[in-house]
Amino acid sequence: MRCLTAQAGSVPSLCPSGNTRSRGQPPHGTQTYRRRGRERTIRLRYGNTNTYLIRGNRGNLLVDTDYAGTLPGFYKAIKPHGIRVRDIAYVLATHYHPDHMGLIPELMHQGVKLLLMETQRDSVHFSDPIFARDRLPFAPIDETAAAVIRCADSRGFLESLGIKGEILSTPSHSPDSVSLLLDCGDCFVGDLEPIEYLDACPGTCPLRDDWERILRRRPKRILYAHVNERVLENEGQ
Repeated sequence: MRCLTAQAGSVPSLCPSGNTRSRGQPPHGTQTYRRRGRERTIRLRYGNTNTYLIRGNRGNLLVDTDYAGTLPGFYKAIKPHGIRVRDIAYVLATHYHPDHMGLIPELMHQGVKLLLMETQRDSVHFSDPIFARDRLPFAPIDETAAAVIRCADSRGFLESLGIKGEILSTPSHSPDSVSLLLDCGDCFVGDLEPIEYLDACPGTCPLRDDWERILRRRPKRILYAHVNERVLENEGQ
């Protein structure tokens, strides 16, 4: 395993001291995390994708959904937390592959607003033919009803929900991929290849660029869509 070390004012780098911890997780269910600051993160897993609800002081943000057809599982996952669909202000997809956005049209129909990054506009309908082929209950997203913002404006938008953080473009996985970083240290990266893969990334590469952009923000915990979370113990913080 790897850890991240940093000198003051520098970007953390990989080192072999073994201080990065991996936390296991059950295949399905929910888990609540409390971090520094006032946000609360709830992991919702009702299919093959880790999705997350972030409770803000003025509105809740859902990060990713699972495949089309998993709405009953979603209802079951939010019920123990006393959450109703109408309690969710916005949904953000880390990217528009089918296992990350399949419930967005149904949630929008129930009043949840779509937060669409400008870098994602050309990818909103990427999964439409996949759902059509599989004959799943899915209506194409109406992006005209979305709130479209630039990554540069994300901090102000999140602040309007009472969430402190920002959204970064991290396109090494797909051109529309983004990551959400909260000031409390939680970092939601979707399908970004794990940080350990940097050992096999020669010199400058898109994956390294994405991770360096993230690590400059000093995250404490990396929350992936399909693998176990990583807790980063950064020296010098």
